[in-house]
Amino acid sequence: MNTVFLGLGGNLGDRRRILRDAVRGVRQWPATREVRVSCLYETDYVGPGEDQAPYYNAVVEMVTQLSPFQLLERARRLEGAAGRRPDGHMQPRPLDVDVLMYGELQLVEAHLVVPHPRMHLRRFVLEPLAELAPHVVVPGMDLSVAQCLENPELESQRVRVVENSDWCSEATAWTS
Repeated sequence: MNTVFLGLGGNLGDRRRILRDAVRGVRQWPATREVRVSCLYETDYVGPGEDQAPYYNAVVEMVTQLSPFQLLERARRLEGAAGRRPDGHMQPRPLDVDVLMYGELQLVEAHLVVPHPRMHLRRFVLEPLAELAPHVVVPGMDLSVAQCLENPELESQRVRVVENSDWCSEATAWTS
C-alpha cells in the first residue's frame, strides 16, 4: 500500500460539484482506502496566456495499491467524465487531476512525472497539501511540504479557503 496525494482543480462549470463528484469517484477506485480530503480553496490562475477564471482546488490523500499509471488512467477518466477535452492543457477546464506524490517514488516518464514537477512552486497545491500532510517530505527535494510553503516566491500567489462553504465538513463525512 502506498500513500498518494492527488491535486484536484477546475475553473469551468459548477466547480464545487465537479470536485465533489471527483472525490466520490476516487473513493470508488479499487484497492484504495483511507481517503482524506483537504478543504476547498479558491485560487487565481497561475500560468501562461490570458487570464482565466479563478480555480477551485483541493488535495486528496489516499492509501492505494494502484500503480502510478493506473492512477493516471483513472484520473483521466474522471477528467473526461467532467467534460475535459484531451487537448485542454493550460486551458480553462472543468477538472484537472494531478498525481502529486506517490509515496517516496521518483518517476520520470513521457506522460507522468512524480512528484509533480511544479508542485513546490504552486501555493494552490501546497496550501491544501499542507493541511493534510505538512511534515511529509517531497521526494527528491529534502524539504517538507510546510518548508516548501516558506518559499518567498509564493507570496504573490493568492489562495483563499472558500468562504461560507461546508465543503470541509462534507469532505470529512465522506472519509468516515
